[in-house]
Amino acid sequence: MTVPAQHGFVLGPDDGEPYWFLNTLTINKIGGSHTQGDLSVVDHRMPAGFAPPPHIHHGMDEAFYVIDGEITGFCGVDEWSAGPGSIVFLPRDVPHGFQVATGAPARSLIMVAPAGFDEFVAALGEVPTSLTLPVPVDPDPATVVALAAAHGITILPPPS
Repeated sequence: MTVPAQHGFVLGPDDGEPYWFLNTLTINKIGGSHTQGDLSVVDHRMPAGFAPPPHIHHGMDEAFYVIDGEITGFCGVDEWSAGPGSIVFLPRDVPHGFQVATGAPARSLIMVAPAGFDEFVAALGEVPTSLTLPVPVDPDPATVVALAAAHGITILPPPS
């Protein structure tokens, strides 16, 4: 949904543009087309144990608010843990990654400024047949790396 910048809008919990994205259900709520490129907001619903590859957002700050679940991660050399009601800030150009605890799924609201993360989700994701977590499939690493790079994200090797 594209809304001119001079108009606000309200979305319900399941409204937006949904995608199965790296074995998660990710709903683009606010995108660059809504904010003149200044902000992306996505609802990120993740299965237990989910962990994206470590990565760097070049020129984009990321913050996420944990709605449900327990998530641990790192930013640079610092490690962190966050539960419901916590907010995590990951500054631009700093390597980071996270993992959902193995006991239960998690849900977070991810905010990235400037916008662009929503476009990465749309480019790599698949339109879901339902608003549920997808059946897990192994993503093609070369596709993930190439699409990430096209959207200002560098995928890093797993930590040793």
